[in-house]
Amino acid sequence: MKKYLLVAALLFVASTIALAQHKKNALNIVFIGNSITQGVQLADAATEAPPATAVAYLQKQKNLDAVNFSNQGHSGYTTLDFLPGTDTFTKVEQAASNFTDKDALLIFSIKLGTNDSAIQGPHGAPVSPDNYQKNLKTIVDKLLADFPKSIIIFQHPVWYSPNTYNGGKYLQEGLSRLQSYVPMIDGLVKTYATANPKHVFVGDTKAYAYFEKNHLTDLIPENGKQGIFYLHPNKKGAEALGKFWGIAIDKVVRRNF
Repeated sequence: MKKYLLVAALLFVASTIALAQHKKNALNIVFIGNSITQGVQLADAATEAPPATAVAYLQKQKNLDAVNFSNQGHSGYTTLDFLPGTDTFTKVEQAASNFTDKDALLIFSIKLGTNDSAIQGPHGAPVSPDNYQKNLKTIVDKLLADFPKSIIIFQHPVWYSPNTYNGGKYLQEGLSRLQSYVPMIDGLVKTYATANPKHVFVGDTKAYAYFEKNHLTDLIPENGKQGIFYLHPNKKGAEALGKFWGIAIDKVVRRNF
């Protein structure tokens, strides 16, 4: 009799561990970003935009189970458009609350900065590096207050050509400002590592150099006020960017959860 009870107990423990593991390996991801995240100019953004291709990569990983996501990318948006109190931020939080699997790890993947860096055009541009960091902190503080078990992953901004000039004016000045945002992201993450450990991480750091090198094949040539410029990924580029994000997200999950 004791032998059967022991076996039953072991089976119960094993099933409990398996269930916990299953819950831990399920992800709910809200992707926050601008037109690049949204997937503008792609034939089918729902399946081709970087969030969709990132999730496609993650779903192939053996350490992960279900991966659900919401694409909250908005063309032309800056960090100011995502501040708490805006309709956009409310929609981000609604998206996070609407996932049906409440036991899954909730991730906010943030890739902002392109429009902030513009010389003029987008809301609030140009956004100084200090204000860019301040805005990100305000967003993250509210997300963590409302979803204390969630994690934030910052994807580094992506390269654009220094003659970019469409509805907004970017040029080399904007690109240089975009580069100045990177240490602000990294510094903010270091601050959270002490203040709120294991909740805020740096994600992808490689896509910038990739697109600078491969813009002719992976970015869409667009007519601008200073000639053909490169800013938005084509289908190939969106798949590449999504994979960069997916690898980064998977790495954070594997190392910390």
